[in-house]
Amino acid sequence: MAKHNCLADTAIKTAKRGAKMYRLSDGGGLVLEIYPNGSKLWRVRYYWQGKEKMLSLGQYPSVGLADAREKRDVARKLLAEGVNPSQTRKDAKAAALAQADTFESVAREWLATNEGRWGKTTARINQSRLEADIFPTLGAVPINEVSAKMLLEALRAIAARGAEETARRMRGVCGQVLRYAIATGKGENDPTQALRGALPTAAHRHFPSITDPRRVGQLMRAIYAYGGSPETVAALKMFAMTFVRSGTLRVAIWSEFDLDASGGPVWNIPAEHMKKKRPHLVPLPRQAVEVIRELQPITGRHELVFASGHKGRPLSEVTINHALRRMGFPKDEMCCHGFRHMASTLLHANGFSPDVIDRQMSHALRGQIRATYNHAEYLPERRKMLQWYADYLDAIAADMRVIPIRSQAAGV
Repeated sequence: MAKHNCLADTAIKTAKRGAKMYRLSDGGGLVLEIYPNGSKLWRVRYYWQGKEKMLSLGQYPSVGLADAREKRDVARKLLAEGVNPSQTRKDAKAAALAQADTFESVAREWLATNEGRWGKTTARINQSRLEADIFPTLGAVPINEVSAKMLLEALRAIAARGAEETARRMRGVCGQVLRYAIATGKGENDPTQALRGALPTAAHRHFPSITDPRRVGQLMRAIYAYGGSPETVAALKMFAMTFVRSGTLRVAIWSEFDLDASGGPVWNIPAEHMKKKRPHLVPLPRQAVEVIRELQPITGRHELVFASGHKGRPLSEVTINHALRRMGFPKDEMCCHGFRHMASTLLHANGFSPDVIDRQMSHALRGQIRATYNHAEYLPERRKMLQWYADYLDAIAADMRVIPIRSQAAGV
């Protein structure tokens, strides 16, 4: 096999990231894939029953050149014996899961144990984050073999995509899983304690937002004409009209909406779906009611209003931001969270009461300290304001000249 070895450590270390993934070949099917984010992954190409297959061998530098070549040679030996290397790996993983308490098995037990205490939303978020960011690298590792280095690599991969806050939260989640393992006799240590200060702190940032009325009109026209999935279009419209936080809208469930309420259609958001853990009431303008009714035949079979795909999972914030990019609004101009600042700016500019705006945005009223939070406060004024705002967005989307109607805003 030596004749195949044509890569050198120096070439691997100095390989630069490109705009697209590219490969360096070592021969014998072994390649190193270099991704735009700078990560480097070993894979071996082989053919099984006439079809090309790719087997992952691990990331560089965790898996060095010599180790990758050894793994390639093992895979080729298995092929010579008529054995599929991928199936061998799957069988080995299944056997390991059956014989040991792995991080994934303990984490799923921890999730099931705490679901009743958290509620469905928190349980769903913790599960999805573990499945997306932790299980692929640490899931099959026996709980007692999870090291601080392993955890740090997994968490840094999350932070590297710009999700520093998610990385910080997942450090806490992993710590809870490991402490649960200790409490139940399945584990012996919590290496997350050694990671204090090892992750970058999420810097406070102002989300990009469009506030110029002409550009807002272009944004709304683009949303109305967007050819994406119905749930994505509906979410974009609801973000614009109700300016709730991203996490609140994406986990909204059908039972929260009362479209036939005697005082007018409302969205009753429970405390567990709010950032500050207090209930919130959103009076719905007629345009928002239309969006919800049109979406019901599409996602009504799921618990979530803005369900994505046949499994009914929450619509991703990445999907919303990607839709904005496809419509021609770059990330430094507008993002999912930007609808809140957009609404606040336009409503203040049109003479609406700061207290009414703040209450609709679920902010504490200025200069007030309260023992209780009245989520229905200023409801008539807020209903009037949101209907005006929905009409305003429709008008500028239609490229009509909109003159601030301060007589409507007076007292609101």
